[in-house]
Amino acid sequence: MVLLRSLAAALLFLTAGCSGMKAEDFEGREPRLLIEDYFAGDTRAWGLFEDRFGTLRREFVVDIAGTWDGETLTLVEDFAYADGETDQRIWTIRKLDDHRYEGTADDVIGKAEGVSYGNALNWRYTLALKVGDSVWNVRFDDWMFLQRDDVLVNRARVSKFGIEIGEVTIFFRKPDARNSVALEGSGIAAE
Repeated sequence: MVLLRSLAAALLFLTAGCSGMKAEDFEGREPRLLIEDYFAGDTRAWGLFEDRFGTLRREFVVDIAGTWDGETLTLVEDFAYADGETDQRIWTIRKLDDHRYEGTADDVIGKAEGVSYGNALNWRYTLALKVGDSVWNVRFDDWMFLQRDDVLVNRARVSKFGIEIGEVTIFFRKPDARNSVALEGSGIAAE
């Protein structure tokens, strides 16, 4: 019994010292992610939602039109789901300083808060999510990582009452980046 208690105490001590990722952990990583630069213009994304058991529940494509006026980034996101449903979300995002952002959208409760360092952005918010005939207020903990060739990878943990209910994975790509990568090595110059 004493051995079991000692083992439990040691395990508690080890896990208590562990903390999750922080955006600051990515300071200096390249390519640097500035969302006001990345999302200016047109962007396309492909995503899926898996429930907490790893079962694929939804697939979607998002076309995003972004404008940056020097202070505010506006993103018009048009979703097309594999089941034929469509939806639109319009984000208004303000850059607060070199590393912090805040954003709003009609289905976001309060304000989204973002912190960006290096190639990463951590974006947290509560979303009023339609689930059948109900609306659930769920918490999103998004991590975006800019990769080479203008590919942006986004993984979001979705929770309700602190219990994870699923995960969203999205890959973003700039249309002109796709063209330049496809032309690379073909002998044709990208314009």
